Amino acid sequence: MAASVDPALLEALGLDPANSDMNSHGGSGFSSTFKLSSTVDGKAVNYFVKTGAGKEAEIMFRGEHASLNAIHDIVPNFCPHSYAHGALSAANKYFLATDFLDIGSSAPGGSQRSFAEKLAQLHSTPAPIPDGQDKPVFGFPISTCCGSTDQNNSFKTSWAEFYADNRLRWILKKAVLNNGADAELDQAVESVASKVVPRLIGDNVVKDIVPVVIHGDLWSGNHSRGQIAGLGGCEEVVYDPAVVYGHSEYELGIMRMFGGYSPHFWDEYNELMPKAKPVAEWDDRLKLYELYHHLNHYAMFGGGYRGGAMSIMRKLISKYGG
Repeated sequence: MAASVDPALLEALGLDPANSDMNSHGGSGFSSTFKLSSTVDGKAVNYFVKTGAGKEAEIMFRGEHASLNAIHDIVPNFCPHSYAHGALSAANKYFLATDFLDIGSSAPGGSQRSFAEKLAQLHSTPAPIPDGQDKPVFGFPISTCCGSTDQNNSFKTSWAEFYADNRLRWILKKAVLNNGADAELDQAVESVASKVVPRLIGDNVVKDIVPVVIHGDLWSGNHSRGQIAGLGGCEEVVYDPAVVYGHSEYELGIMRMFGGYSPHFWDEYNELMPKAKPVAEWDDRLKLYELYHHLNHYAMFGGGYRGGAMSIMRKLISKYGG
C-alpha cells in the first residue's frame, strides 16, 4: 500500500504531490526504507528514501548524504547520488533521499569496470582539502555512522594519531558505555593505541600516507551489482557508506573480517593498488584495521565480538607491543 509523501520531502526534491507516491522497499536495521516514484517533465523518476526518528537518525542521514556524494564525486557510477536530507514535517523525524538503485538489475550497457578497478580509483585519488584546512588531513567534515555508531572524524594531520584516538580510543568508550566497565579490554586497547599503532602505521613506518576517500563500512553486504537511477547499464556499486579521509588500507580491514571477496578481486586490487611498504607487515596492518570493526560490533551488539577483538590485540601486542 502506498504511503503519503511528506510535504518536506516533496519540497526538498521539487516534486508534485499529485504525481508522487511512496512504497515500502527493501529493509535496513536502522531506518525505514521506501521507493518514491514521481513524474518530472513527463518522465518517470524514482528515489530511494530512508526515514528515521531522533537525533541518531539526523546524524546518520547527514553523514550518509555527505559520504555518498564524496564517493560519487570521485567515481560517479560507483554509488547512488544523494539529493537531500533533513527534517520531515512530523516532529523528530528525518529523511535521506538518493538515486534509486535497482539491485540485481541485468540492464545492458554498463561501463564494464570491475569492482577492483573502481575501488582502486577511489583509493588512488587524493581526498579534497576540507574548508578551513590548508593541507591534506585525516578525518571528515562531519560525523558519519558505522552501523549505528557515530564516529569522531575531527581532523588530524597524522594518520596514526587519528586511528589511535578517533577510532580505537573512541570506540572503546562506546563499548564500555554499552557493555560496562572492562579493565582487561581497556588495557589491551590502550596498549594497541600507544604501542602497536605507532610501530605498525606510524608516520615514520608507513611513509607518505595520502588521505583518500574511504567507504568505511565495506563488508560484502554493502557491495552489489545494480543500475543507478534507471540510467546506463548494470554497474558494480556500493552503498551505506561511513566515509573518512584515511589510509587506503584501512578500507580492507572489514573486507577481510567478513570475507565475501574473491581471490580474483584481491589479486586485481593489489595489482592496481600495491601494498604499502613494509609489505611484509601488510597482513598485520589489516588485522589492526579489522580490530576497529570487532570493537564496533562489540559496542553495538555485545557478545562474541569481544573475544575476536581480544584475540587480535593479544597477537598484535605480542608481536609489536614491546
